[in-house]
This record gives sequence, structure tokens and C-alpha cells, in this order.
Amino acid sequence: MLRAMSSLISHRGPDGSGEWSSKDGCVGFVHRRLAIIDLSTSGKQPMTAPNGTAITYNGEIYNYIELRKELSAQWVFRSTSDTEVILAAYDRWGDDCVSHLRGMFAFAIWDEKKKKLFIARDRFGIKPLYYTRQNGRLFFASEAKALLPLLPDIRTDSTALAEYLTFQYTIGAKTLFEQVDALLPGHSLTVQDGNVRVRRYWDVQYVVDFDHSPSYFEGRFKELIADSMNIHLRADVPIGGYVSGGLDSSLIALLASRHDHRNRLAFHGRFLEFPGYDESRYAQEVGDLADMTLHIADINAEDFKNSINDVIYHLDFPVAGPGSFPQFMVSALAAKHVKVVLGGQGGDELLGGYARYLVAYFEQSIKAAMDGTYQQGNYVVTIESIVPNLGLLREYKPMIKEFWREGLFEDLDKRYFRLIDRSTDMVGEIDWSSLDKDRVFDAFREIFNNQENVRKEAYFDKMTHFDFKCLLPALLQVEDRMSMAHGLESRVPLLDHPLVEFLATVPADVKFKGGQMKQLMKTAYRDVLPADLLKRRDKMGFPVPVKEWFDGSLRDFITDIFGQQRARARDYFNSGVVLANFQAASRFSRKTWGLLSLELWHQRFHDRAAEFRAMVRS
Repeated sequence: MLRAMSSLISHRGPDGSGEWSSKDGCVGFVHRRLAIIDLSTSGKQPMTAPNGTAITYNGEIYNYIELRKELSAQWVFRSTSDTEVILAAYDRWGDDCVSHLRGMFAFAIWDEKKKKLFIARDRFGIKPLYYTRQNGRLFFASEAKALLPLLPDIRTDSTALAEYLTFQYTIGAKTLFEQVDALLPGHSLTVQDGNVRVRRYWDVQYVVDFDHSPSYFEGRFKELIADSMNIHLRADVPIGGYVSGGLDSSLIALLASRHDHRNRLAFHGRFLEFPGYDESRYAQEVGDLADMTLHIADINAEDFKNSINDVIYHLDFPVAGPGSFPQFMVSALAAKHVKVVLGGQGGDELLGGYARYLVAYFEQSIKAAMDGTYQQGNYVVTIESIVPNLGLLREYKPMIKEFWREGLFEDLDKRYFRLIDRSTDMVGEIDWSSLDKDRVFDAFREIFNNQENVRKEAYFDKMTHFDFKCLLPALLQVEDRMSMAHGLESRVPLLDHPLVEFLATVPADVKFKGGQMKQLMKTAYRDVLPADLLKRRDKMGFPVPVKEWFDGSLRDFITDIFGQQRARARDYFNSGVVLANFQAASRFSRKTWGLLSLELWHQRFHDRAAEFRAMVRS
């Protein structure tokens, strides 16, 4: 079983592999190594301590040097790896060791003395961990596909499917694979005396600081960014960077280049077939400013046709829009040059970078102007302040039209749910009678209206908190899988917990003043970021011309996929309606991507279930 699981994640660790089993045979670990820190055999995993404790671990503990100094008085270190630091931290603090770790991680420790298994995942879900319980046994892995040989059958979880069709990601522990759960970010799992217990060890708290000035927040923000960059650049190999042409990745690349002369390689993807999909001039401007060599992947429809099945396979299940495809291509390019890249994930959720926040506030400012009630939590909304920024929404008119088609001025939770609901134009394609959409809204509302850590703060905090808790882990799934598919480690310096905890205290009118997206970052780094980048009003994530391809050169490719007999027999779907409505979908509709990737997922995993079962039964 261990070897079957190991073979399915071999791409994650091209530098070595290892197995370990406890003396009584009740626990077994397997590991695939991507060597970044301590490249010697001393860092090999699974790693065991003299007291019999064993660990298998994926990730990086960035404060391992400081922890090593703190723990060396009672632990004799045999390596310079961060893996051994986790073992020493567990020996000192037990389960609370996670509170001392600064980084991205998913690990499992077998405590031989206590006969206890302890599993933990980092605070934000940068590194993945999935598990399943089968016949009194617990199996876990970095990728869900490694668990498929152990399942009695591969089935779709209807609860998770309803969430996916609504958001294009799931919002709880359930995954699209029935009986496979994700260990949520900031959670740990223990197994002892036959009992399995999952607990949350960290959560972000929105306790807003009204006592300091904007200049204080800018200064503190820069201090914490500098500190995060210093530790994220620790490695025994050169580090490159993704540069998309947006603020977050550009800032990280610029700061990294100042830190070390070796960090001068940047990577970018573009589409030249249609206007509006090439942002390379902004990436090149950043590259020139930082004296970096910019490597560009020119991506076309043929690349999509040849690679999309691999993308779905490595994702484990479809998630979070078509940006995963170009990221797969750019990661393949980066892996030819470096083993570690830096990315800008987290900036949109932490600093208010999504256009939909402006759309939501636009509606609320109109309502407030009519009602004469401007105060909303810690953020004063006025129509006068938001109007100058409405030019940013020029490209989003179709989304606004759909958003305002129903429910205008309803409760905030209903309005934000509609704003992020990707299924509003899925009518005949999906058999909603078999799925519980009401339960999806209830689950959304429980998170959106949660007052344990958001309390009575601004609409802005409610929106960003939900995206931080639910969308961000989905984006990090893409970040991890698309890089690790090529044996490449991706680091995200904006997701450093001291920085995240600080940003949760910053008032919304500092982060999002007058509807200015990422106002805090723009103001704090106006002397670092290029002026053209600061003035951009057309940044749209990682746009992919799927609409143009599916209407043109890839039309036959799509027709063949949905025309297959198995596609026509899927539960919950009407493939004939899917094909008929493809052409009618707008450029901004995620329906096209969502349904295609879902069908390809069925073909890659469900239709080949026998191949996975055979891996442990031959």
C-alpha cells in the first residue's frame, strides 16, 4: 500500500524516496524528497529520532535556524535540516509545536512512547493533506490521488459537488471524492487508542486597531514584509519568481532581487492569439527594473489540448478557474531553471484586490446614499468616494449586469453569495433536484456571518474573510499542484502568519479607501513598484482565452469530450445542453471551464477506477 501511494506522488519528490514502519507494524510512512535545505543524506525522510519518534513531512519551516538555537540545549542535532527541527520541537512542546512553526507544512509524527499519531497542516493550507478511513485504518497523503487505490470505489461526493458547481471550489473538509476529506488549514489530527480527533489550532482574528494612523500601518506593513522576505529566501539552491504583471508577484520579485544577486530569474506566461491576454510588457518592466532575466512561456490552444488532461490529473479535482492551466505551463518552464519560485498568492484576499469587492461596495454606496446611512462597521461608504474608481469596472459590466439582475439591495450575505455564485447561468446543464443548493448557502452564511473572529466589522472584512478561508485554500491547491507536478517548490511570502495577523487589525478604510484596491500596498511601496503598474486599471488575474478557443480552434476537441457515451450518462449533468449552451456563455462565465474540467476529472479518475484498485490488489 505504501509503495502504491508513493508511486502516485513520485513527481513531488524527484530527489529521493524512503519508507519506514513501526516495530509493531501498525504505522507506516513513505516520503518523496525534493531537496531544498540540507541537500545531504542527513535530511532524508522519513526521519527517526533516537527516542523512536518518526516523521514524514512536506514543506519548509522558515524559522528553523532560530528554533534550532532555542532547542539545541536539549536536543543533539544530527542534520541541518528543518525536518529535524520539527522533531525537536515536538519533543519539547508536543502537539503545541505547531504554534512555534513559521512556514508551510504538512507532516505526520509517530510518537512511539505514547503510541500516538499526530498530523498537522499549516495555518493557510499552503501545503496539502488528505485522509480517508477504511476498515479501521487511517490513510493520509499530500495528494488525494494517492488514496484512491485504498477506496472501495471512486464516487463523487454530492455535497462537495454542489459546493463546486456554486463556487468552483469546496468550502469545507469534504472533497469531490467521496470518503476522502481534507485536513483543513490551521488544523491538526491525532490518532490514539483507536480514537481520531481533529482540532483547530489557529484562526485569524479581525480585531481592528483604530488607535494608529495610516502612516503607522504602512511602516509596520513594510517591516513585516521585509522580515517575511528574509526568511522565505532561505534555501541551499537558487530561487526564482513568478511575475504575472500584477502588484503582488511584482513586489515579491523586486524585493527578492534586492536580497540576493542569485535571485534574478523570473517566469511569465502569455497568450498572443487574441487581444487582451498579453500582460508581458508589465512583467518585462519589472524584470528590467530588477535586472532580472524574464523567461516567457508563449501558450496557445495546442498547448491546452495537449496538457489539460495532465493539469486535471495533477490537481486531483477541478478547482478555482482556468488559471491552473497557464500556471502549469509556466511552472514547467521555471522547473528547467530553478527548484524554488516565489509567488504573490494571498495579496488579493488580505489587501482587497478583487474587483468584486468594488462591485459590492458600489451597490452598498448607492443604497447608503438613498437611505442616508453611510456607516458600515469600520468603513464609511460614500458614493462620492467610490465614483472616481468605477473606471476599474469597465471590463466587468457583464458581471454587474448579472449581479443586479436579482436581489438588488438585499442582505449583505445574500448579495455576496450571488456575487461569487458561478452557477447562476447553469440551468439545463445541471440536475439541481439531486443537489442541495440551500445547504451550500447555509454553509456559506455560517462562515460569512461568523462573529467569533470577524465580530461586527466592515462588509469588506466579511468578504475578504470568506475568501481567505475558502477561496485562498483552493488557489493554494493550484499553486502547490501545478508547481509540484514539475518537482518545483512554490513559496508565498505574503502568507506569513505575523503579517496576516497584523493585516487583520488594519481598518478597512486604510486597506480599501474609497474603493482603491490594495491601497495599503500601493501607498507603502509607491517608491518600489513601477508607476505604470500602480496606475493599472485593467488587471484581470491570469486571463485565459478559453471562450475564443472553445468557439474556434478547440470546438471539435470540446465536442468530442462531451459527445462520448460515458459523458452523456453522467449523474447530475446533461451533456447535450452543455454543448448547446457553450457558445452562448459570456467571456466572463466560468461555466465553460467548470463543466469541462469536471468532465475531464470524471474521465481521468472515475472511468479509470479499476486501474487504481489494481495497484494494491495485484
